[in-house]
Amino acid sequence: MDYFLYFGAAVISLGLLGGIYRIIKGPTPADRLMALDTIGINLISMTALICMILRTSAYLTVILLVGILAFIETVSIAKFIERGVVLERKRNH
Repeated sequence: MDYFLYFGAAVISLGLLGGIYRIIKGPTPADRLMALDTIGINLISMTALICMILRTSAYLTVILLVGILAFIETVSIAKFIERGVVLERKRNH
């Protein structure tokens, strides 16, 4: 059974390398954003596989944290690509 987990970790590692390549060579900011999303999902998957290989639940909080950070990163970068700013300040003059 552990061989399947190791094989899965190897496949996810290849996905991480593909995401890193796309971040470096991505022709558009949208491509880079999708690569960052892919890396976040791959990190979550890799952490889950590590939990299964080590037979522990110690890293499940890390999975939740990476998921939340990946969501915030996606929303903020998408907003920056769309409008040019992340936080809009409304001033009453």
